[in-house]
Amino acid sequence: MTLDATKVTSPLAPGEQAALARTLAGSSDVTVFVDGTAHRLDDGARGAVLDLLHRLSRGDAVTVSSVADLLTTSQAAELAGISHTFLRNLTDRGEIAVQYRGSHRRISRRDIMAWLASQKLASQKLASQKLGE
Repeated sequence: MTLDATKVTSPLAPGEQAALARTLAGSSDVTVFVDGTAHRLDDGARGAVLDLLHRLSRGDAVTVSSVADLLTTSQAAELAGISHTFLRNLTDRGEIAVQYRGSHRRISRRDIMAWLASQKLASQKLASQKLGE
């Protein structure tokens, strides 16, 4: 699993800054258009987009990056109910995706939950096969 690379924008030209500032003045309504279809943002996303637009209107350069729900190997092992060593072996074999932050491994909660679901499914299939024998 990889995160999208961080994106850095340059500041807007002064004329664009002023036009954006006028548009934003006194408004907290944000509607996004994707392929001509209007999409209303929830409160959290609307706040993030408004913050981004206000920063651009002030002439700031802006950096946008993704934040994933990353766990340490200890947290992921505890969540999965397995040992830290077994988890490291799973990541070494590529059975669970891992990201490195320096020398530290990080595992997304989504990936550990997907692995758990696959283990449960495999266990159910095995039990079903044993009943059919």
